[in-house]
Amino acid sequence: MSTIPLSAVLPAGFDPSQVKLHCAVYNGERHPIDVLSNDPEAWKGWNSWRGVKDDFNRQFVFSLAQDRHDPTLWLFGGIWEVTGRRHEPRALSYDIVLRDDLMGPFIQRLWVRLPLAGRNRRRNMESLLDQMTVSSIQEEAFVGDPFPGHDRINHALTEIQAVVAQQRPDWRIALEHMKGVYVIHDQETGEPYVGSAYGDTGIWQRWSYYAATLHGDNIGLKEHLETIGEVAYRERMRFALLEFWSMRTDDGHVLEREAYWKSVLLSRSLGHNKN
Repeated sequence: MSTIPLSAVLPAGFDPSQVKLHCAVYNGERHPIDVLSNDPEAWKGWNSWRGVKDDFNRQFVFSLAQDRHDPTLWLFGGIWEVTGRRHEPRALSYDIVLRDDLMGPFIQRLWVRLPLAGRNRRRNMESLLDQMTVSSIQEEAFVGDPFPGHDRINHALTEIQAVVAQQRPDWRIALEHMKGVYVIHDQETGEPYVGSAYGDTGIWQRWSYYAATLHGDNIGLKEHLETIGEVAYRERMRFALLEFWSMRTDDGHVLEREAYWKSVLLSRSLGHNKN
């Protein structure tokens, strides 16, 4: 099947020579697709930010957020009109207005395929338009990856933080009334930390605390955070469930299984567990 060029869905009379393409990528703290799907004001800020150069020096900004898993896939984040500019670098120096009349229904629904080369993420749109194709147009706006199933969780801390920030109902309902044993491991070193949720604290509440504190008040994780730094820690630490049960499960059983997994994964001697 032949691909559909992005130009086929652009508004009539759309002039790419008046448009800057903003291909937003991970900034070391947040993934743009999380910002677009969860925080409209922050997303506006991403598109009004001026670096050293006056990159958004045209009438419009065509915004895209890079997919977390596929660097050639981008989610459409709207067409913004630049109504004012200031010369201050590294600040929100552009006044912008979202033009809902220009492809508004496609926001968070249109996926664009663009294998972007080079480090420049703010380009003249006409220079890349012939490389941009329609990957898909979804019926519903993208609000984050759906809950994969208890036995298929393998997510970085940044992803857990995004899910918690959005209060994703599919994730929350699946986890908040479950006890369980989980592992948090550094994907570069393989060093594990085994923990558990028991008592009145379900997995959702426990992981929400990690999202807020990064370390969950665990001594070993605190030390690891200090060693590798926050940016690397958010990306490298991954969460998975080892076992999970209903809230009716006896706490003694949960703690017994936690000890078992600490022994199996050598998380005391080779990981971050201190007890």
